[in-house]
Amino acid sequence: MTGEIDPIKVMKQEVGKAAAALVKSGTIVGLGTGSTTAYAIEYLGNRLKSGELTDIQGIPTSFQAEVLAKKYGIPLTTLDAVDHIDIAIDGADEVDPQKNLIKGGGAAHTREKVVDALADQFIVVVDGNKLVDRLGSTFLLPVEVIPMAITPVMRAIEKLGGKPELRMGVKKAGPVITDQGNMVIDVKFDSIDNPAELEKTLNNIPGVLENGLFVGVADKVLIGEVKDGQPVVREM
Repeated sequence: MTGEIDPIKVMKQEVGKAAAALVKSGTIVGLGTGSTTAYAIEYLGNRLKSGELTDIQGIPTSFQAEVLAKKYGIPLTTLDAVDHIDIAIDGADEVDPQKNLIKGGGAAHTREKVVDALADQFIVVVDGNKLVDRLGSTFLLPVEVIPMAITPVMRAIEKLGGKPELRMGVKKAGPVITDQGNMVIDVKFDSIDNPAELEKTLNNIPGVLENGLFVGVADKVLIGEVKDGQPVVREM
């Protein structure tokens, strides 16, 4: 029906708004990737337009974030031009009780990790169904790999007990290509007992650029939920 309010969409907007509200004037902001973060970027633009927020500069983590930032009038800068990032806002595909994350559903996790790890404060925006007791229970672990190394990397991952699969494009024949020109392997692990250890082990495989485990990076997790048909935002 037209005119019907989608509570999930409203909830994502509310979480995005809550994160955008934490940004102060005169700061450098990491702009994450994904549907919930897109609303945060939109609300940052609204705050700039209204004059409530002034003099911020954004550092996008993906082509998507860059396009949205330009659309909503957020001035952009680069890591070459700044010496710090005050705050980063980004989504996640899974969040465990220790605030460790799996990211990379949008294949932007390498740039996201660079930006989110540099930020003084990293705010994660998610909806309630992204919360898990253990990482890897609902979402495959993305690993970005340079194209020539795909086969040896997949073999190495199998030796670690993972089941790797090359991520294929949607509405594009062939594999997904990241903003860096690499490929993504999605890996199923039966259980990720030690995310910190696995993150290092995977990144030590020659040809792996970065994986989607974000351990000890998140400072604040804002969770959107729909209760009694109403969107609510709570902090983890």
